Amino acid sequence: MTSIDNLADEIMKGLTEYADLADTEMKKAVRKTATAVKKEISANAPKRTGKYAKSWTSKKTKETSHSLEMTVHSKNRYQLAHLLEKGHAKRGGGRVSGTPHIAPAEECGVQLLEKLIEEALS
Repeated sequence: MTSIDNLADEIMKGLTEYADLADTEMKKAVRKTATAVKKEISANAPKRTGKYAKSWTSKKTKETSHSLEMTVHSKNRYQLAHLLEKGHAKRGGGRVSGTPHIAPAEECGVQLLEKLIEEALS
């Protein structure tokens, strides 16, 4: 049983526990989303030799006690990402049409993150 004097301390303790749980669940959701976005980009990337699709990775960019920032990027073929996504001019004239594979994965990632956070906090 809690006395009135200890009520504020008990409420604060409960809120702190909830905040810690929410931080942990949100970080899990961010990691899971980054992995899913990386896999989707790799799966939908143009494949001539397959090296570009295999070059995608996710890494932790910044982490504090209350936040986590992950970056999905191409390790060694980053120069091609924009050209393959948006298209480019040919050497002898004309254009190569782009193959959108990054933007759709990003949109799916945003939806997945929202869904995972809603599930974790409900």
